[in-house]
Amino acid sequence: MISLFVILFTFPSIILCNVTPSFGRLPLSPNALGPEALAFKRLGRGPYTGVEDGRILQYLPSAGFRDFAFTSPNRSNAVCDGNTNQSLGPVCGRPLGLGFYFQTGDLYIADAYRGLLVVGQNGGLAIQLAISADGVPFRFTDGLDVDQQTGIVYFTDASSVYPRSAADEALARGDATGRLLKYDPRTAQVTVLLRGLQLASGTAVSIDGSFVLVTEFGARRVQKYWLRGPRANTAEILVTLPGNPANIKRTLLGDFWVAVNINTTTIRPTGIKINGLGKILRTVPLDALYNNIRVSEVQEFLGKLYIGSTTETFVGVVNI
Repeated sequence: MISLFVILFTFPSIILCNVTPSFGRLPLSPNALGPEALAFKRLGRGPYTGVEDGRILQYLPSAGFRDFAFTSPNRSNAVCDGNTNQSLGPVCGRPLGLGFYFQTGDLYIADAYRGLLVVGQNGGLAIQLAISADGVPFRFTDGLDVDQQTGIVYFTDASSVYPRSAADEALARGDATGRLLKYDPRTAQVTVLLRGLQLASGTAVSIDGSFVLVTEFGARRVQKYWLRGPRANTAEILVTLPGNPANIKRTLLGDFWVAVNINTTTIRPTGIKINGLGKILRTVPLDALYNNIRVSEVQEFLGKLYIGSTTETFVGVVNI
């Protein structure tokens, strides 16, 4: 998700689900802030989340969140722990997108400053896999998903021009240099699938691997890129949303949750569930837990929604 203080678009109305959900919180460890994105392993392990100071945390039911991994070899606990200054991002790292490949237990990471990385199931320092594509360096690596059938990693570079620290300026200027990319671990090659995206934020691959979705924060929409079939290597606008979409995550049954921030008189953080045809299946208002704070991810796991945010000290939990 793109942490921004300016929303330039409005939408006249949205129909919200009339079911009142119940909310809970998983507090982060001390000095941790901004659980941007979430990942779960099999057997109910997690969530794992990346935070502002460059750490990746693992949640244990008996102990809460603990340090699991980090993305920068130059990271110092003394300098980085608890840091919220984006100028230290290149030193401390900032993991944004997360996704496990269940077959190996590896966790893939999109770091805003460090590119695409991977860390094994024992954690520690992540290994850098890619920092550019087609000769163009990553400037703002953001969302990520892993195809469990092939191990291919799909991820986004929100902008090819603006770093994360200049995201507000990128939005104000209508930057459309974002990219959707794929990384094949068998060949270690990165391929650009889509260019010209307006702040490419999240991405999610379909349950059968036939297409991948990508959210455009600046354009308030989701695009669908076909990977197989008669429309392979083409894209279409799947749905335009009533607010700015951040991350998108697939459910076990194949639908998708999008974290959407709607600008009315205030920010209305909302979870919107869509299917692969772009139909809106459900909306869940999240302002009871987040007030007018922007959310970055909505992920369904074992009958609950887990919510990420770039500014809070907890992971939200919604019983649905």
